[in-house]
Amino acid sequence: MKYPVTLYIALILFSCNTSDTGGTKSSDTIPFPAELVRFVPYEKDSLFSGTDTTTWDRHIRERGFILKEDGLYNMWYTGYSGQKGAVMQLGYATSPDGIHWQRFESNPIHTDKWVEDMFVIKHEGLYYMFAEGRGDTAHLMSSADKIRWTELGDLDVRQVNGEPIEKGPFGTPTAWYEDGTWYLFYERNDLGIWLATSKDMKTWTNVQDDPVIAMGPGEYDKYAVAVNQVIKHNGYYYAYYHGSAFEDWREWSNNIAASRDLVHWEKYSGNPILGDDTSSGIVVPDGKKFRMYTMHKKVQLFLPEED
Repeated sequence: MKYPVTLYIALILFSCNTSDTGGTKSSDTIPFPAELVRFVPYEKDSLFSGTDTTTWDRHIRERGFILKEDGLYNMWYTGYSGQKGAVMQLGYATSPDGIHWQRFESNPIHTDKWVEDMFVIKHEGLYYMFAEGRGDTAHLMSSADKIRWTELGDLDVRQVNGEPIEKGPFGTPTAWYEDGTWYLFYERNDLGIWLATSKDMKTWTNVQDDPVIAMGPGEYDKYAVAVNQVIKHNGYYYAYYHGSAFEDWREWSNNIAASRDLVHWEKYSGNPILGDDTSSGIVVPDGKKFRMYTMHKKVQLFLPEED
C-alpha cells in the first residue's frame, strides 16, 4: 500500500519522536524507566577500596552488597591479602550517607569459611547471606545482627528431574522471595544465569535446565554473564547483571534485563548502562530514584541522572 508523501513524512517523524520515552527504547516490550538505567559518576572516583597495606583486606574483590536500613548504609565486602593461597574473608562497613564509610573495628567478621560475591536479604527478622565459597560453590549463612554469621551449609541445587546439577562451580548467588517461594539466580563459570526455586531454602530445583538469561547475542555480554541483583519496580522485575565482551574477561560492563515472571527475560536495548570496566553493580533506593554502586576492585558510586 502506498501512502501520500505528507503522511509518509508524518509517520517518520512520529517514529523518531517515540524512539526514547524516559529511558525506554522503542524496541523494548517492557519499559525500562530512566531511574533504572540512567546514572552519572559521583565526583570522586572511589568511595571504598582495599587498604593497599599488609592487612587481611589489602584488596577487595567481586560483588559486595549494600543494604540501607533505618537510614544507615550497611556494606559487606570480601577482603584478601593478595598472598598465594590467601582466604577470602568477610568485612563489614557502615555509612550515614552512603559516601563516607567506616570499617567495623573487629573485621573480619567471619573467618570460618571462604566468603565472596555475597548477596544479603532480610526475611522475618533474620538476615540471610548467599555467597560463594572456595571453588565458587554457593553457600548460605544467617545472622540476627548483620555481624555474627552462622553457616547453614552449601546450597543443594537440583535439576528439573530432581537429580543434583552437574559438578562444578555455581556462584554469584542472588535471591528473591515472594509469596512463600524463594528464587535463586546463579551462574556457572559466568556462561549463563540459571534460576532455581525453593520453599524451605534447603533444596533448590531448577525451573528449567537451560539458563534463563544467556550470553549474547549482543557484543557487550557475548562471553560472560552473572546476575548481581533483582528488584521489582512498577510491577516488573529487573535484573542487574554484569557481562563481558571479551573472551579473556579483561573488561566488564553493567547491564539490565526485565521480566514479567522471573523466568523469561528481555535485555535492555540500551545496554550496557555502565561500561569502562565497571562490574558487580547493585542499586540502592534513594528517594524516588536509585543510586548504583559498582564493587569489583573498588566501590564506585553512580547517581541518578537529572531530568
